[in-house]
Amino acid sequence: MLEISRPIIVEGKYDKIKLSRIVRANIITTDGFGIFSKDQKAALIRRLAEDNGVIVLTDSDGAGLVIRNYLRNLLPSEKIIHLYTPKIKGKEKRKNKPSKEGLLGVEGMELAWLEQSLAPFADGGAKPRMKLTKADFYALGLSGVPNSEIRRKQLANLLALPDNLSANALLEAICLLISEDEFERAVAAVCAEETKI
Repeated sequence: MLEISRPIIVEGKYDKIKLSRIVRANIITTDGFGIFSKDQKAALIRRLAEDNGVIVLTDSDGAGLVIRNYLRNLLPSEKIIHLYTPKIKGKEKRKNKPSKEGLLGVEGMELAWLEQSLAPFADGGAKPRMKLTKADFYALGLSGVPNSEIRRKQLANLLALPDNLSANALLEAICLLISEDEFERAVAAVCAEETKI
């Protein structure tokens, strides 16, 4: 399993699932063209790119190019590493027919090719991530209990993270970006606000 501290941006959830088989990294999906209408996701990508930049691994078709160009306009060029899938004709196993251009995307690439392409960016020295679990979120009243969505929005705002993230996405962003001290202070502030009500 490759450890990569730079976030990796892919188009969809099946690309993320495929990469998760060989890489331990923060993998962000653009949800295809959905990224164009999601200002908060764009803000999250900018934030993720601040330290070491991001790796962009979209399909080599026209749609992948459009998404890459959007990211080029969103981030400074020195903050983006572009990896390109080879143009291989075919279709992904889960699909009934090939893509519009008839090319395999990230999801259709061999694991060996993906591993070889990402290996140069692997590092054993990724900064330690905060150990926070779904169970912790539940225990803190941030998921699965009444008003947990409101608490998550408050917490996200205090941590300067997008406030429309799902519980899982917020958990992932906190583990990647926020120190334990920052998190504890923000949780205390959310709790203090609740006691005033």
